[in-house]
Amino acid sequence: METRTVGGMQFVLDLSLPIYEQIVNQMQRMIARGEVELGMKLPSVRDMAVQLKINPSTVVRAYQELEREGLCEKRRGQGTFITSSQEKVEEVKKKLAAEAVQNFIQNMRSLGITKEMAQKWLEEAEWE
Repeated sequence: METRTVGGMQFVLDLSLPIYEQIVNQMQRMIARGEVELGMKLPSVRDMAVQLKINPSTVVRAYQELEREGLCEKRRGQGTFITSSQEKVEEVKKKLAAEAVQNFIQNMRSLGITKEMAQKWLEEAEWE
């Protein structure tokens, strides 16, 4: 795994997994956590590709996926920008949280842990 920084955004890339998916997932999380400013201009496809040392078509695919999700928008002649919609960010945050909860439930079930026991442990867990 390699860590690379582009325009203040830090990416950890595992070259054994699809790179565009990693970019999408990491940008979703950066946006959900508020690590990137809403309305911020993203680096150009070319700049992102050069700095991440990947093919520009990979960046195009990632930007297109983020655009489909409503997290980015292209502005003709200006570039690609992070959405300025807090509502869209909350939708993505909720989607990511739901996925995390489902993964947690599957893991607990695979360990033979009951819902009640998992809830008890969650209540006792420290969140800081």
